[in-house]
Amino acid sequence: MANLLLIEDDEDINGLIALNLEALSHHVVRCRDGAEGYQLARSRRFDLIVLDLMLPGMDGLSICQQLRQQECHTPILMLTACNSETDRVVGLETGADDYLTKPFSVRELQARVKAQLRRASLTQESEPAAPEVMERGPLQLDPSRRRVELKGQEVELTGTEFDLLLYLARHPGRVYRRDQLLDAIWGYQHSGYQHTVNSHINRLRAKLERDPSHPEFVLTVWGIGYKFNDHLSL
Repeated sequence: MANLLLIEDDEDINGLIALNLEALSHHVVRCRDGAEGYQLARSRRFDLIVLDLMLPGMDGLSICQQLRQQECHTPILMLTACNSETDRVVGLETGADDYLTKPFSVRELQARVKAQLRRASLTQESEPAAPEVMERGPLQLDPSRRRVELKGQEVELTGTEFDLLLYLARHPGRVYRRDQLLDAIWGYQHSGYQHTVNSHINRLRAKLERDPSHPEFVLTVWGIGYKFNDHLSL
């Protein structure tokens, strides 16, 4: 049973989401005000935060951004009525791990929640007692501290961005299709959500690359997917 925080101002949607997450045997703490939800997220431990974008008191983007600035690494699933790529990218940029566009099905919501909880659980279980720092050219990845440095300077990544980079960097040169990355990192497969992978790759490049249009680390293999550059000096 996971401990979930739901911040959604629409009373009917709030109740429906809570009902269906509780049906998965999770404990759901509900609120309908952004400022109240932010205080709850700061003061209590949760396994996942389901966060609406448009909220009274404090909007979802501000909540997400401030939590990440305070080094809160709780997975965040953002709910948005906006369907443009720009809105999705802004949500990911502020630190959301995944997003779901309204209207959505109950089964899709449950699948996304399961995927985020599964990813967080696997991350914790897979960490060895004394993991080695991985070096890939000027990049250093520390799995135990979930820390990335580029030329000695720390790079702030979301939990999902870190997992995606680590997954690719562990196998330089191996090409992964988008559906394979969806299954490995997010835990679900659906051709309609492959833009999720694209958005996270773009965010990684924006944070790591000198010129994101000519990436050095995560490369596009046209017509197939992505790989980590195997020609970097190790």
